[in-house]
Amino acid sequence: MLAKLARHIPNGDNWLFEPKWDGFRCIIFRDGVDIELVSRKLKPLNRYFPELIEPLLAALPDRCVVDGEIVVADSGGDGLDFDALLQRIHPAKSRVDRLAAETPAAFVAFDVLALDDRSLMDEPMSARRDVLVEALAPNDVVHLTPASTDRAVAHDWFSTFEGAGLDGIIAKPLDGVYAPGKRSLVKVKHQRNALCAVPGYRVHKDGNGVGSLLLGLFDADGEMHSVGVAASFSVKRRSELLAELESRTHDPLVDHPWSGWAAWQDEQAQAAAESTQPQTLSAGSRWNSGKDLSFVPIKMGLVAEVTFGQLEGGRFRHGVSFVRWRHDCTPGDCRYDQLDVATPVDFHEFLSEAR
Repeated sequence: MLAKLARHIPNGDNWLFEPKWDGFRCIIFRDGVDIELVSRKLKPLNRYFPELIEPLLAALPDRCVVDGEIVVADSGGDGLDFDALLQRIHPAKSRVDRLAAETPAAFVAFDVLALDDRSLMDEPMSARRDVLVEALAPNDVVHLTPASTDRAVAHDWFSTFEGAGLDGIIAKPLDGVYAPGKRSLVKVKHQRNALCAVPGYRVHKDGNGVGSLLLGLFDADGEMHSVGVAASFSVKRRSELLAELESRTHDPLVDHPWSGWAAWQDEQAQAAAESTQPQTLSAGSRWNSGKDLSFVPIKMGLVAEVTFGQLEGGRFRHGVSFVRWRHDCTPGDCRYDQLDVATPVDFHEFLSEAR
């Protein structure tokens, strides 16, 4: 099932509220000793999370289909570590096995679709929750997600425990059936504003207009860090942005904080032009190591107001949206200390306190 976005926890008494975890959605199919972990789009996950298999076999009924989330808890107790989770999707078994030992994953169950010969997909959420609570035998690795029909509890989770890795709150109709592919749930996510310096842009993948604006924030030592991009512009807006930024592409590297990055990519482009071998410009990415991170630098001076959900590892997580240009501000105003971010909370502490 999918969820539609809302900015407020819905009113009414017909809701079951649960934390929205910041992890990988995972549906588990178990038949005796056979167990398959798949993503929402049915991609196999067993090989990436071998440490989950035995705990899941111990916690789940012999024949069942269970819906949930795979997460990795931060080793320092600072909520969940999504970067560590992403690193698990790797072709080398030796790397996966090493990470499974160093940053073990956990599974949080929140729904059950089938038990033995009984299909539960047409039964209401309230009944499925009761079955899940009775059928699951949680352990140190497999957890039952907290749930409540009390809006006050949901508000407390939303405001207090975001730092535990909550990506918001999910509201599920108590009388709702399991409807794959339909947005029958409501997700309430945090939205914050930030002022960011705009040191450059990337051309859209179709070659027309601005695909994304690079965003930067300064630390206490005056160094500007890349914190993400603002994208998802309309076709018309991409062309407008290209025209707006054109004058800033002339001699852009004077006092530019990322002049070294720009010079590096120029060197790479020159090497590629002189080589007979296919080459790709890439500085690497924490999300996608093969992603092309070349960019068009522009003269410093522009400030964008954007919205974001979370800050993790010094970068924005989830959808970043451009709001407007802030011509009343300077790049020096774009500092990390302006941000309202969640206080870290231990993942296991939340699970304990939320029950």
